[in-house]
Order: sequence, then structure tokens, then C-alpha cells
Amino acid sequence: MPDLGKYAFEVLSSYGATLLLLAGLLALTLRRGRAARAALKKIEAEIKQDG
Repeated sequence: MPDLGKYAFEVLSSYGATLLLLAGLLALTLRRGRAARAALKKIEAEIKQDG
């Protein structure tokens, strides 16, 4: 690990915050993707029933 000197806390906390934000965005993307697939499946089922 490089010597960060007196700014070690700031640099490491910035890395930590960035990782948390990326994890949150990934979770949100996966959740919205699942919801979109479920909605599409529902629409396709309705079309098959009507057709």
C-alpha cells in the first residue's frame, strides 16, 4: 500500500464511499432489471391470452 501521509483517511474514505455508491448502483440496476423482465413477462402473457 502506498504511503498516503496525512491524507490517508481522506483518500481511503473516498475509495470506500465510491465502492459503496457503485455497489448501490449495481443493486439498483439489478432490481430494476428484474422488475422490467417481470413486467414484460406479464405483458406477453396478457397478449397470448387475448390472441
